[in-house]
Amino acid sequence: MTVTKSTRRRNLLKGAAVAAGAMSAPMVSMAQTTTLRFQSTWPAKDIFHEFAQDYAKKVNDMAGSRLKIEVLPAGSVVPAFQLLDAVAKGNLDGGHGVVAYWYGKNSALALWGSGPGYGMDANTVLAWHYYGGGKALLDEIYKSLNLDVVSYLYGPMPTQPLGWFKKPVARAEEIKGLKFRTVGLAVDVFTDMGAAVNPLPGGEIVPALDRGLIDAAEFNNASSDRVLGFPDVAKNCMLQSFHQSGEQFEILFNKGKLDALPTELKSIIEYAMQAASADMSWKAIQRNSADYQELKKAGIKFYKTPDAVLRAQLASWDKTIAKKSEENAMFKKVLESQRAFAERAVAWHNDYTVDFKMAYNHYFTRKT
Repeated sequence: MTVTKSTRRRNLLKGAAVAAGAMSAPMVSMAQTTTLRFQSTWPAKDIFHEFAQDYAKKVNDMAGSRLKIEVLPAGSVVPAFQLLDAVAKGNLDGGHGVVAYWYGKNSALALWGSGPGYGMDANTVLAWHYYGGGKALLDEIYKSLNLDVVSYLYGPMPTQPLGWFKKPVARAEEIKGLKFRTVGLAVDVFTDMGAAVNPLPGGEIVPALDRGLIDAAEFNNASSDRVLGFPDVAKNCMLQSFHQSGEQFEILFNKGKLDALPTELKSIIEYAMQAASADMSWKAIQRNSADYQELKKAGIKFYKTPDAVLRAQLASWDKTIAKKSEENAMFKKVLESQRAFAERAVAWHNDYTVDFKMAYNHYFTRKT
């Protein structure tokens, strides 16, 4: 069969038209959705679980149909304090909690949040973590424990109250003999102060208070404390404390699952964490302040923790870190890193920050 020049020309033009039509048609992704199953360490009704869901939504919205994170509440797959192991083993793809919960694996882990942190607030602790060497130290600890995880810290928490009490504490001596709930290195601090400490997970605290198994307890903030039922079993809340004044959240991924994702999805995961950190901070101010007012309306009495109790905390903290530093070289290494960063960063913060309480009192405190 002979093909003429005119026939070849017509075939070429036809082919070009088909190609042009294909290019103008909408591109349809044939990639399947990767679903990651997460669990938080929080009850479903707690604002902390909401924060975990907020992070997942940011990832899901940016990733479109390519990646979906599903978040289950505490206990859905494993108990709260078993989350880290479950993620490392791949029984869960990821999770949401706090580093202090893994204190039993290495006491140094509690330094990401427990104690006065040489005067660092939660945001400054995060600055140390990402720009002062903390992240490399945390990775080193997890690697030494053979934990196949990737950790992202985010969400600076407001200063936590001393806790909920059947009657307010006026002197440090009144801590002695109290059956008290806390976690992390605060266990050692309150033990040194004379309390009998029980490190219960969040969902078990109020029932224990109600049954008299503990006399007092701390958890975290007005919103969580209100929804978890603290005001139903105690009517006095002591505000301000050094036991956990710089804590933040942790987002965990199984390393194998994370490494298998395309680079752009891993970038979305990291940048969503940064966005969620800011969003969580803003939401916490709104919700915590509103719930604080509602608790006052409900008759809850709030007291500032006496300076004598705060000074006793610092004294017990000094003894605790001296003992832990002797027992654990990594504990000492983390502590020295924090101290070096805090000496510079906190001095800058204190020198530059104006007294906002003066301005507040100028406008809202009744003048006599």
